[in-house]
Amino acid sequence: MKKLLALFTAASMLFLTGCGDDSQSTQSKSQNADGNKLLIYTSMKESLIGGIVDGFKQKYPDIDVDYQSAGAGKIMAKLAAERQSGHIMADIIWTSEVPDFYQMKNEGLLEKYQPAAFDELLNPFDDYDGSFTAARLGTLGIVINTTKVDTPPATWEDIANNPIYKNAFGIADPALSGTAYMSVALLEKQFGWEYLERLQANGTVKSRGSGRVIDDTAAGTLNACLGVDYITASKIDKGAPLKMVYPKELLMVPSPIAIFKDSEHLDAAKKFVNYVMTKEAQQKVADAGTVPIRKDVKMPEKYNLPDPELALNTGIKVKYTDILPHKEETIKKFSALFK
Repeated sequence: MKKLLALFTAASMLFLTGCGDDSQSTQSKSQNADGNKLLIYTSMKESLIGGIVDGFKQKYPDIDVDYQSAGAGKIMAKLAAERQSGHIMADIIWTSEVPDFYQMKNEGLLEKYQPAAFDELLNPFDDYDGSFTAARLGTLGIVINTTKVDTPPATWEDIANNPIYKNAFGIADPALSGTAYMSVALLEKQFGWEYLERLQANGTVKSRGSGRVIDDTAAGTLNACLGVDYITASKIDKGAPLKMVYPKELLMVPSPIAIFKDSEHLDAAKKFVNYVMTKEAQQKVADAGTVPIRKDVKMPEKYNLPDPELALNTGIKVKYTDILPHKEETIKKFSALFK
């Protein structure tokens, strides 16, 4: 037990000192040392979470809210360390690793709360009970470097067969990235584990994180990667030679948001979750380059994102409670395959 606690404590220290899953993964905005701040743990990058928090502060200037951002794996390790010490510092968690939310729900960590605008939202969870609510319908596609790839891939199979992706296609480490883990689970569900073996045979590279793999593609170290929509969009906005391609088998990964049951700022946390679901906040979600959970939001044409209802209805279907027991096994298999 002492060794386990030491491991969790070390992971917590890495989280707080900025050693995230990629070069931009940890933006520590508050240590919450005074206990008076509404604190959010999130795997959302600055390009998304920053605008949401700023909008909330403008609406509720009396609420002091901050956030800490890192990969989902490091967030869960930090939570484990905090639980060992007897107190979870955060009030809210928002990541993209859906199985973690079912685990936290099963362990009684989450406050049941249905947002005020729930009837206006697209809900990807058939077993929804208010323990967590989707805050966006994130999508992943094949991100190509347009200076390296002339003809975009038409199918997922192209990545496993086309020589242009030999030793030049990347996937973020699912042990660190929630979206990467979910994408691996979806690809396995749709095509079987043998598809991942074909990717490995074609030299697919395991990258440190969701941001890093896109940075490496933008730099030309990789010709293409499996990339998250809004992270790719932020790089394109800065002039990176990237393009997102969506094969017909759409990888849609909901990003749940939840309130911790022991939150010391429960009313403020509920207000934040309510705000995230408003048209104003969901427009910020779309403008950041990812898919909102509202149908009344204007989608920016420049990102070529799927319509929210299309993303919900055509995304590869998976029963999250079925993949939860296999999470550790899947990550181990992936790590062994992509050494």
